[in-house]
Amino acid sequence: MSTLNGSNSIAGNSLPKWQVALFVGAPIAFGLGYIYYKNNTKPSSKPSRGKNKNSVEENGTARNQQISIDEECNLSNSNVLKEVPLMKAQKCKNLGNSHFRIGKYDEAIAEYNNAIDACPKENKEELATFYQNRAAAYEHLRKYNSVKEDCTKALELKPKYAKALLRRARALEQTNELESALEDVTVACILEGFQNHTALIMADRVLKHLGKQHAQEHLAKKKFIMPSKHFIQTYKTSFNEDPVFILVDKPLESIHHLLQNAIIALKEQNFDDIILICTQQLKEIEDEKDEYYMDLILLRATFSLLLGKHEDAFTDFETIITSRSASVKTKVNALIKRATLYMQMESVEKCYNDFTAAERLNPKCTDIYHHRGQVNLLLEKIIEAKADFEKAIMLNPNYGVIYVQKCYADYRYAIMQKEMDLLSASMKKFEEACQKFPDCSECYVLYAQLLSETQDYQKADIYFAKAIEKDPKNATIYVHRGLLQLQWNANMVKAIEYIKTALELDDKCEFGYETLGTIEVQRGNLKEAIELFDKALALGRTSMELTHIFSLRDAAKSQLSIKEKLGPDFILNL
Repeated sequence: MSTLNGSNSIAGNSLPKWQVALFVGAPIAFGLGYIYYKNNTKPSSKPSRGKNKNSVEENGTARNQQISIDEECNLSNSNVLKEVPLMKAQKCKNLGNSHFRIGKYDEAIAEYNNAIDACPKENKEELATFYQNRAAAYEHLRKYNSVKEDCTKALELKPKYAKALLRRARALEQTNELESALEDVTVACILEGFQNHTALIMADRVLKHLGKQHAQEHLAKKKFIMPSKHFIQTYKTSFNEDPVFILVDKPLESIHHLLQNAIIALKEQNFDDIILICTQQLKEIEDEKDEYYMDLILLRATFSLLLGKHEDAFTDFETIITSRSASVKTKVNALIKRATLYMQMESVEKCYNDFTAAERLNPKCTDIYHHRGQVNLLLEKIIEAKADFEKAIMLNPNYGVIYVQKCYADYRYAIMQKEMDLLSASMKKFEEACQKFPDCSECYVLYAQLLSETQDYQKADIYFAKAIEKDPKNATIYVHRGLLQLQWNANMVKAIEYIKTALELDDKCEFGYETLGTIEVQRGNLKEAIELFDKALALGRTSMELTHIFSLRDAAKSQLSIKEKLGPDFILNL
């Protein structure tokens, strides 16, 4: 069980990334560009009335800021007069292109102005090109409002102009109008059949920026919700040497009276009460050097972490780590948990620093290597992950979760080395893990995920079924089995059935809502998808999780906006 994201196993989420929400449900319709832009003309920021027409062009650029080259395209020249207007416009455009190529953007703009003025209005495609070219020059000058105006004019004339869409999207991104940028780049991707690598990279970038922005806004006003009981129980089992969790298995009378209420709440799974109980009990302890004081601080910090109250968790962890009276075991546990919290916040260096500090204090603590191994896997540091899991197994050879995660690290290493013998050996180790630890559902789940990866779907389904048999209340297993149905035979009905079962078992299964939302995007049910993503967001606790879910949600919202503008003829390519 990963301490970084409790909704997924360490093998990683087989749920498609945001690209599925953007691309699998991409709108494909005849005349899409025309319908879309007919109903979505961006407003122009035209200059205010009353300005001297001689001093300002219609695009807002002052004439005195442009370098005039009227001599080269003098309308009184007898040769030019003999040319038809379109030829004259093309000549000016070509001159503008020549200036553009050598970085003379003001001169290029002046020629594009002449091209636009000379071009007959009925030559819409050529006129669109002139506006788009002028927008390109403005983009180099970082005049983004002018870029947006010219691209909009180009799109009014040529609605399926992907280059103008992408240019306007970049300008919108520069002015932090990310929702509009996302719509433009989405339509551009559609029009180009998702073959334009630059557009795909831009869509990825915009979605990530938008997702991160929304995640930060969300965290500032978020209502904190404790994870499900099963999530917390699984989280507890990921620690062999937690000085407080181990008390749950001891007789109550053997536990100090100041800790008893908190331990009773743990035993009875009244997890929402634990932070308050710890705070009340701490008030009764006058001496902060008391060992029970530090145990209560650790328990409160742990549940603040689980709840998503990171500042409170950091404060309590710091109290323990800097304390002279806290036991080594308590300090090490606080360092490990703070390290995983730093990882959730993408502070990788601080994360590793805490693991190193914990290792210095107690190099024989299994939990250090177990949790650091998971971080290394997450960061694709496969060799380091293998080494950590090997140390953890050496210290605790009878812990099935660590053993199977070591098998997974071996598998990733074999793929990295492209060694078929190592790959076969690592797959056999999974079989051995399932035999050696028959009651460990994680063994079956990880093996099933790898079987899915190798497209042995029937066998994968058998092992997911075994995992459910061993851990029937684990909602995430049902979600993974549902995803398998999509990979195996595109059975969406059965996939949804498994995921809905997961949500019935655990209505706080963030992974279930996120996955079902992505499936609804694929089915074209965008409003339902957004509602499901909203439920997942309510349960998200870290910036990393929330950014990912917001990216999915923003992709779906962008599609919905486009769909509403396109009207009833909107088609999804499923």
